[in-house]
Amino acid sequence: MTWDIDRDMQDLPGKVAIVTGGNTGIGKETVRQLARRGAVVYMASRTEARARAAIAELNSAHPEIATKGGRIEFLELDLTSLAGCQAAARAFLEKETRLDILVNNAGIMATPFELTADGFDIQFQSNYLGHFAFTYPLLPTLVKTSEDPSTSVRIVQVSSSGHAFASSDVSFDKVASVNRDFGSTWTRYGQSKLSNILFAKALDKRLASHRIFSSATHPGVVRTELNRGYMQTYPWLSRVQGVLEGILKALVLTSPYKGALTPLYAAVASEIEENGWRGEYFVPYAKRTQPSKLAMDEKLADELWTFSENVVREKCGSLDSRE
Repeated sequence: MTWDIDRDMQDLPGKVAIVTGGNTGIGKETVRQLARRGAVVYMASRTEARARAAIAELNSAHPEIATKGGRIEFLELDLTSLAGCQAAARAFLEKETRLDILVNNAGIMATPFELTADGFDIQFQSNYLGHFAFTYPLLPTLVKTSEDPSTSVRIVQVSSSGHAFASSDVSFDKVASVNRDFGSTWTRYGQSKLSNILFAKALDKRLASHRIFSSATHPGVVRTELNRGYMQTYPWLSRVQGVLEGILKALVLTSPYKGALTPLYAAVASEIEENGWRGEYFVPYAKRTQPSKLAMDEKLADELWTFSENVVREKCGSLDSRE
């Protein structure tokens, strides 16, 4: 029997969560379901006005959030700024002393080639590197929270089956390697989503002695704003956008509710800990499976971790903005 949000998701009193990209799509649905069960949820988003509007909408639609002791807070997070990612982590840590659930959900897809102000491919930084810079300062709090026997700490990377689009010669040995154009926006997207899975595995390796369960997920092909990216890359599609979206909706695309099911499973389901599922990859709906061969390469995961540490330290002066 497939794990079900309404049937199987338990209340989360006293739990604290962060969901990046929480103001829309899968992220918003994830925030909704966590807050409805009494968790304090930080909606990490770049645009405050959109986040505040989403929070107001969720609070209005679900009075049970307040009655169960839940709360939704805005947390400013711009993944295209590594210093901004550290600042977001610091802002959270100034307010909270625990973190039970971290869902790194935010991302972009198939956008035109562009470098961020930090000098990295925008898909690589938005989907992965920014999340690394945001997550690293939170690790001590995640570890401390894991010492509480009443909780099961989870870190979830929302990846994609598109990780298989990554080039077979992908490398994280230097900045020039991750900034290759590859000749395809989908290959760059694949590199970023491969990085999500390798990050989940690298985290698991480094947190193996703690009661923290790190996972990566493919949520499915979902009707979200993520689909704007390829319209920017292929502007001619705008002429048939309505027809195309109608076809995709009818044949392929699923709802944000269904898209949130697998990430939520990784974030809260008791069987994750009961089965000792660490560094695993889950696909719709709540199914454990193996990702691509590259995504299971431990040496590549270590190379990515070392690269990420070095570039964040170089760009920000330290790995932890509190240092």
